[in-house]
Amino acid sequence: MEKATPEVDQWQTDAMAEKTVKSLIKNQFDAVYCKTSEDAISHLQSLVEKGTKVGFGGSMTAVELGLVDKLEEKGAEILNKESVTPEPNPFDPVAFKEMTRKLFSSNLYIASANAVTMDGHILNIDGAGNRVATITIGPDKVVLIAGANKITRNIDEAYNRMETVACPKNAKRYNMPNPCAKTGVCMDCKSDTRICRIYHIMKYKPIMTDITVIIVGESLGY
Repeated sequence: MEKATPEVDQWQTDAMAEKTVKSLIKNQFDAVYCKTSEDAISHLQSLVEKGTKVGFGGSMTAVELGLVDKLEEKGAEILNKESVTPEPNPFDPVAFKEMTRKLFSSNLYIASANAVTMDGHILNIDGAGNRVATITIGPDKVVLIAGANKITRNIDEAYNRMETVACPKNAKRYNMPNPCAKTGVCMDCKSDTRICRIYHIMKYKPIMTDITVIIVGESLGY
C-alpha cells in the first residue's frame, strides 16, 4: 500500500496553516505562520529585550519549546518561572490569585490555544479562568502559540478536539481523579476537580488587547 510522503504531509500542513493565518488576520488578530519550532522561537525572541516582564499561561507548547530558558537568554524577567507547569494540587488559592494579578502586568504574556479554527476563531477551556482572563485583557502584549495539530475546520471540530485530546490529556498530566483521565475522553463529569469549567471563544481580537497568534508547522502541546 502506498503511504503518504513527507512532502504531501508538509503540503497539507502548510495549506491549512496559511488559510488559518489569513482568517485570523481577517478577524483582526496579528498572525504568522512559522514552519519550524526554531522559527517560532526566533520570532518570540525578537519581541523580548533586557528587562521585558514575561508571563506564561501554563502552556505545554511553551514547555516543549523551552521558552523560559530561551527568553531568559535574551534578558527577559520571567514572572512565574516556578509555575509554568504547576502542580495543581495542592495549591494556595491566595498565592494563585496574587500570581494571576501579577501576570496581568506582563509586558508579554505567552500562552497557547486548545484549538484554532480555519475560519480564524480561537478556543480555550480553563478551570480557574486565570489563563483566559489574562489572554483577554491586561498584559501589554499577548502571544498565543499553537502547533498545526490544533487547527480544526470549525468550532464543532474544535470542541471535539478539546473533549477528546486537550482536556483528557491535561487531566492525566495533572493526575486528576476525573473520569476523562481514565476513559481518555470527556465524560461531562460533575467532579469537584473538573478542570473544564470555562469555555472561551475569541471570534475577533479583543478591542483593547494586542494579540499575535503564531501557528507552528509541527505538532506541539495538547
